[in-house]
Amino acid sequence: MTDFRSGFACMVGRPNAGKSTLTNALVGQKVAITSERPQTTRHTIRGIVHRPDAQLVLVDTPGLHRPRTLLGERLNALVRDTLTEVDVVVFCLPADQKVGPGDRYIAAQLAQVSSPVIAVATKADLIGRGRLAEHLLAISQLGEFADIVPVSAVDGYQVEVLTDVIVGHLPPGPALYPDGELTDEPEVVMVAELVREAALEGVRDELPHSLAVVVDEIVAREGPTPMLDVRVNLYVERDSQKAIIIGKGGARLRDVGSEARRGIEALLGTRVFLDLHVKVAKDWQRDPKQLGRMGF
Repeated sequence: MTDFRSGFACMVGRPNAGKSTLTNALVGQKVAITSERPQTTRHTIRGIVHRPDAQLVLVDTPGLHRPRTLLGERLNALVRDTLTEVDVVVFCLPADQKVGPGDRYIAAQLAQVSSPVIAVATKADLIGRGRLAEHLLAISQLGEFADIVPVSAVDGYQVEVLTDVIVGHLPPGPALYPDGELTDEPEVVMVAELVREAALEGVRDELPHSLAVVVDEIVAREGPTPMLDVRVNLYVERDSQKAIIIGKGGARLRDVGSEARRGIEALLGTRVFLDLHVKVAKDWQRDPKQLGRMGF
């Protein structure tokens, strides 16, 4: 097929702009963790959209922000590196929040990018049409965009339209991944992300930035029933944060384990024994050695 298109699109936006939820909606299945907490995404997760006329590889990045720690600087560098390697940039601006300094900061960064930039008003289901029109006007005043598209990942509003728009900016080329593959992210990273998502559910504001999850090992258990032993370490910066994760009498950690195990079993397609350990790594976000050990 001569008119087949393929390429990479990078999702950018300030923290909690709906990038991961939109990535999952476009792919049609969960490939990126989502949370109400800002800075949930720590890695660039790739989701793959297969169509008869195209293959679109979505790169979901951490939120671009003014960094306050070494971790923040490294996450920003990750985003900037990704921007130089993609065919299209998708700039997410949540419709339920006014365009602010964070959006203007990102728009200024994107003005230096050579790839076409599509501005997307995410979470369009949360506001009325009048407010949405105002939001789209405010977006148009941020800079020059190839397209501006309002969407809602929750109810599917214009998700297909957005896919068409992105694909329209991709170059002609062959499929980059086998048919049916939804992500090229290693299983060990996906397992860590599922544990982190479960641990962030309903916690206080201080924790998201301070929590890192590292998979120690995934090994097959000997015996007649197929089963994997998955050992995972959760790192926080202070003893008080460790207490939050574990909860009274270990109740909260058990809930985290149950929630994460369901997702991990669905991902790996087998029963799992999940062994979670919470450890304190003091000020790991500012320590180059500890950041390196945790994969940043």
